[in-house]
Amino acid sequence: MISDRWIAMGIRMAIALASVMAATHIKSAGAQATVTSDSGGDPSSRSETAHTASGLAADRIGFYLRAGVNLEQLSKTRFGDSNCTSRSPAALYGCGKGPDGVSRGSSGDFGRTAGVEIGVGYVAAPELRFETILQYRPEFSFQGRANFLQTTSRQDVSADLSSLSALLVAWLDLPGFGPVRPVLGSGGGLNVVSIDETHMMFPKTTTIVPGARHVDLAVMMAAGFTASIGSAMALDLLWRYTDLGFAETGRATGRVVWRDGSRDDLELDLAETHARLSGHGLHLSLRYAF
Repeated sequence: MISDRWIAMGIRMAIALASVMAATHIKSAGAQATVTSDSGGDPSSRSETAHTASGLAADRIGFYLRAGVNLEQLSKTRFGDSNCTSRSPAALYGCGKGPDGVSRGSSGDFGRTAGVEIGVGYVAAPELRFETILQYRPEFSFQGRANFLQTTSRQDVSADLSSLSALLVAWLDLPGFGPVRPVLGSGGGLNVVSIDETHMMFPKTTTIVPGARHVDLAVMMAAGFTASIGSAMALDLLWRYTDLGFAETGRATGRVVWRDGSRDDLELDLAETHARLSGHGLHLSLRYAF
């Protein structure tokens, strides 16, 4: 379910980007009107002014392809019950607080992750681009610690994940110096995150929570620089923040395993748990204009 926070974030981003774009278009239109007036309405003068930078890849009206790599630092997070009052299936953590005074769950982070992406875009105006992007993060891990009341000793928690995002992004290429221009971007779409089994290590037992695949809303904001390399290529260097929604464990049968083999495994009918997945990092990509 999309929270009010997500909706508010999307509205604020859309308003901010639309305001910047509108201001840029008004400024561009005013500048062109001034040039037209100064040139006495000469069409050749207007054409020359409107296409001053048309030799740069970032200014070429039309389609382009882009490929890039990402290095992100994912934010600290916490796995908790989607519904701590659930009884059938049972909530993993339950309601209330642990011995540390924090709501029951597993606190930790997803660490750093590297990813790749490809995009297809369209330059609608020298300062405005629209793009569809596929981002793939092939492997990253959650490492954390639970805070169950039963024990204050070892409660290590770990799980491996991957994600695939599909985004629609608007890019604003601001006036710059020569072939280098500042760029702002904002967009949203969907993210599919897959989580393998979660392993919760206690002094004598291991609790195994089933994995799952979860689809959620994704939001992205970016700022950086773009530099044209000749007439058909451009290099983008960006700092980006991305909120990928939630990673969610499965509603399925888990189990408790006694590592010394002293008892048979105990099956657990478990409800979902989830954790926010977000981060920021560096993006480097190359664009080729048709």
